[in-house]
Amino acid sequence: MKLEKLIKNLSIDTASLPSINVDNICTHSPEVNKGSLFVAIKGFTTDGHDYIQQAINNGASAIISDRHIANVVSIPNIKVGNTRSALSKIASTFYNNPSKDLNIIGITGTNGKTTTASILYSIFKANGFKCAQLGTLGTIADGFKTTKTLTTLDPVSLHRTFREFIKMDISHVIMEVSSHALDQFRVADVEFNVGVFTNLSNEHLDYHKNMEDYFETKSKLFQMLKPSNTAVINCDDKMGLKIAKDSKAKIVSVSKQTNADIYLTNLISCFDGVEFIVNYGNKKIPIASSLIGEYNVENILCAVSIALSLDIEPDIIQKGVSECDIIPGRMEIIKLKNKSTIIVDYAHTPDAYKKVLQTIKRMKPEDSKLNVLFGCGGNRDREKRPEMGKIVEDYSDIMWIVPDNPRTENIIDINNQIIKDLKESNFQLFEDRGKALKMAIKSLNSGDILVVLGKGREDYQEINGKKINYSDIEIIQGFV
Repeated sequence: MKLEKLIKNLSIDTASLPSINVDNICTHSPEVNKGSLFVAIKGFTTDGHDYIQQAINNGASAIISDRHIANVVSIPNIKVGNTRSALSKIASTFYNNPSKDLNIIGITGTNGKTTTASILYSIFKANGFKCAQLGTLGTIADGFKTTKTLTTLDPVSLHRTFREFIKMDISHVIMEVSSHALDQFRVADVEFNVGVFTNLSNEHLDYHKNMEDYFETKSKLFQMLKPSNTAVINCDDKMGLKIAKDSKAKIVSVSKQTNADIYLTNLISCFDGVEFIVNYGNKKIPIASSLIGEYNVENILCAVSIALSLDIEPDIIQKGVSECDIIPGRMEIIKLKNKSTIIVDYAHTPDAYKKVLQTIKRMKPEDSKLNVLFGCGGNRDREKRPEMGKIVEDYSDIMWIVPDNPRTENIIDINNQIIKDLKESNFQLFEDRGKALKMAIKSLNSGDILVVLGKGREDYQEINGKKINYSDIEIIQGFV
């Protein structure tokens, strides 16, 4: 594609630009080759502007930057106000604005994005849609290789993936949309058809200044929606009410109470799953799922509400929900030979901890012991560590405190912050997660429960800048 066409949406005077062909777009200088457009992005630890000369040496045909760069005279250096915003526009243009030819559902919120997306994917499949799911579990679509990356892809990868979906005749795409992605313009040029809000609680405050900033960032998804689009909002969360008030889109309110467009009644919850009635206008739709926990009811209700807003028939919705019986790493139940139970969940926020452990505590036999193995991520919000320790203490009999992606922080320091406000001494501290998990499993008696929190199906530990192969699931499977 010609450079002047590629940057047409950047409000740049292209009259003086030479006629240059751009074959690909890069933000990492080692990936640059002849015909590449290099976009310099200022990151949190490195600045792409420091690698412009390397990009030129590798054959870059042009540079996008946010400043004057001395000695860049051999190729165009196009200066913009925000290179992240520019990258989004350029990526969409390069792949011919693919999102406009897809039905894209964007799901945002602190918790529940992956589960809601997975249930909706199952409903779409039951309805015969050719569909795809993008998020924490990777890219899921028939005929598409699954890869796990960021919750939300970078703009170039995202729009390239959309174009590949179109070639595969995929019509519907379900996306998890993180606050980081919204703040960093990764989805700024995606045309969403439906925006979905699950909930908001303390998370990413190492990145966002405060909860208000976090909320404002999440709200950007709904500010992007047009009046012809739909916003499905969980109005049991007070922040959902504010989003519903401010969005121009058609609002579909969702609640476990009766004061919403779509609400539930007759809830039954046990270790075998959940059952309830979805009320929508004059329709009453019985829903049954093997997913456990009342917080999963919220996720199911959100997915059902999205499907109803898209006019999918109730019997198809029922089928799709019932067929979504396991979501990897989300309240994943593994039975051991001695009749003890391990539950693996990706929960890594105070709110998610509380909901998961409340559910399990309520359902477990009185004489069984509840073990919880957990940790807190390094280089992340330190304020929540004592809070998470207290939540686990309130619901557990035995606590196994372990590393969970310590990154560049000292594991002992993280663990000490977790136990700072604990009153009981029913915990053990470990610097080796795998060793602790094996010990915890071996300690289980018949009927006992071990809840393993934080990683879900994640297959690495991030330590000192390196991702080291590690899987809770693989260790657990060795005991099955």
